[in-house]
Amino acid sequence: MKNMTPQTEALRLLEESLSANEAPKGSLLTAVQKLSRAAALVENDDIQKWCSVQLGDQQYTRPLQQLLDVLQLEEGVEKKSALETAIKKLKDVGLNKGMHYSSEEVHVKIDESAGGYHSIGFIEERYADLVRLKNGNDGTYYKNNLNTHLSYVRRRSHELASGLLNRLRFVGLPSNCFDVLRSAVDDKLLDLNPALAEQLMLAFKAVASAKSEEWSQALTTCRRLLEGLADVVYPANSDPALGRVLSQAQYVNRLWAFMDKAIESDSNKALAKVHVDFLGAWMEKTNKIANKGVHAEVGQLEAVKAVFHTYLVVADILEYTSEAPNKSSKPNINNATMDELEALLNISRSTAKEIVKARVAHGKLDAEVLKKVPGVGAKTIEKALTEFSF
Repeated sequence: MKNMTPQTEALRLLEESLSANEAPKGSLLTAVQKLSRAAALVENDDIQKWCSVQLGDQQYTRPLQQLLDVLQLEEGVEKKSALETAIKKLKDVGLNKGMHYSSEEVHVKIDESAGGYHSIGFIEERYADLVRLKNGNDGTYYKNNLNTHLSYVRRRSHELASGLLNRLRFVGLPSNCFDVLRSAVDDKLLDLNPALAEQLMLAFKAVASAKSEEWSQALTTCRRLLEGLADVVYPANSDPALGRVLSQAQYVNRLWAFMDKAIESDSNKALAKVHVDFLGAWMEKTNKIANKGVHAEVGQLEAVKAVFHTYLVVADILEYTSEAPNKSSKPNINNATMDELEALLNISRSTAKEIVKARVAHGKLDAEVLKKVPGVGAKTIEKALTEFSF
């Protein structure tokens, strides 16, 4: 175990947490403690704080208890002011509504007979005592209420452990196949455009978050990334390409046009066009999901699929970015016609013929071969290096 990475150790702890949670006589205290340690290893602050609440950490339970006290006050100006103060104290210690004090959790904890904000270990002991003594209550704690509290914490800790385990299995291990693709795309996109690469990496990070608002934001980021990528590889213009408008808003068409121009193989070109057309249909669906996210929760699975598909599409586009500049700027001297050699190098027809003969004789041209061609001097070689690629 000494050689375990934090992710591997966290995976082990999460599996043990789930086992303790699922065993008929498993300890819920043990399950929460192991979940807390796993969350600490992978720096998941939200889950770690939730566990601290269940373990009775007074740094968090005191302001939470103050919130419960305020909620039981009669409605009025005084309650409103006290509620604002209580929520501010919770924010000060890093507790968030929904994650650390959801409506369901408050409903369970507010009942003193169910154990309130005592440690889950204490609540387990009180429940076990009442079961052993066959009593419904001991005057303070009630067996049924304690059981409701334990059932809630067991279910919630199981949800959190399962979710974290799946995320770590999927994105946390260096041997993961998707990591190979993600790393390659990130690196190549960083070379092409660092700002776009950062957007894609942030989208990937967002879908691993426990916050639903970040999942929705990841979808919007994917769309903006593809718009930015289109601007880089095929800027907007007023000339249509094979009937497709290439305006600023038509970024999918511009990606399609880039593929059409960049790929030489007809079979590969046809396949790429189908892929980009599919991208257009997929992006339309993604936009609807993203718009939906403004008004309602977006599922994490939806966001994950969107980000992963974006990585796959961007990988295809980046595969051809190295070809596009050569086609659009410098012609290759080894494929140049005599007319191109004569015009771009400002040489005579006879010298152009000699260059072609040298190309055939040597198989290809470079600066050393050009030096030996009759009629080619230092200025012509300098011009060749400027006008042509080799």
